[in-house]
Amino acid sequence: MRPGRLRATQAVAAALAGLACSGAGAAPCDDGQAMRASSGGWQVALLPAVRPLPVGRHFALEVQLCGTAPAVRALRVDADMPAHRHGMNYRTTVQALGTGRWRAEGLMLHMPGRWRFIVEFDTSGGVQRLTHEVDVQ
Repeated sequence: MRPGRLRATQAVAAALAGLACSGAGAAPCDDGQAMRASSGGWQVALLPAVRPLPVGRHFALEVQLCGTAPAVRALRVDADMPAHRHGMNYRTTVQALGTGRWRAEGLMLHMPGRWRFIVEFDTSGGVQRLTHEVDVQ
């Protein structure tokens, strides 16, 4: 891994330490950089590995999920452009990091405009879906 990439990864990990849940049902802390969404007793914080979000380049997202419902069995991350009715040209891979944290890699927003991040996860209570929209230039 290149030294600059390692520093960026360490910076994201440090920022995520501030996003930890403080208890059952507690929302992740807002460090001013995380994108957030909540619904049905669940909260998610998304922290991109690079800012601003790049157009036409792969990037990763760190995901912190907190909730009061049953444990999460699987998590998926995707993005689409609702106004254009299309998604990304690539599929993400998601790796569990433990304690409600995941790393999604392989995201690429291939054009500027309004994008919607989609975090979908399976629990014994059913499939949950949280979204966050952002304008990318």
